[in-house]
Amino acid sequence: MGLSDQIQKDIITAMKARDEARLSTLRMVKTALKNREIEKMAPLDDKESQQVLGTLIKQRKDSVEQFTKGGRQEMADKEAAEIVLIESYMPKAAGEAEIIAGVKAAIAEMGSPTMKDMGTVMKTAMAKFSAQGMRVDGKVVSEAVKKELAGK
Repeated sequence: MGLSDQIQKDIITAMKARDEARLSTLRMVKTALKNREIEKMAPLDDKESQQVLGTLIKQRKDSVEQFTKGGRQEMADKEAAEIVLIESYMPKAAGEAEIIAGVKAAIAEMGSPTMKDMGTVMKTAMAKFSAQGMRVDGKVVSEAVKKELAGK
């Protein structure tokens, strides 16, 4: 079952349960996926669907930060709840230890890269995580690469 089908099934479940918060979030996700599908003019595969969800999560995280700065805690909590729901449809996120291990493996594979080679190391590490089907935050990977290269 594809991601869109699963979301549609969950929308129906949320309607029956009269869960408004969940329902509105799922509808928003479905709309984002449908809009991307229309832009592409072809059905989305799972990887593309996950990219759309990743974008939605990133937008929510930015919103939480802005609402918190603006003193709108109830809105920040709503956005945080949406993040949790959207993440439930994503593959498991890699932990910090897994990210560091992946970065070390990429560095070892390349020999002895310097700080100038950071872009290449990032590309190699991100490709490894993607191949393993892991979801990683680029900022965390970037920080891990900087630490490892600075330590040499």
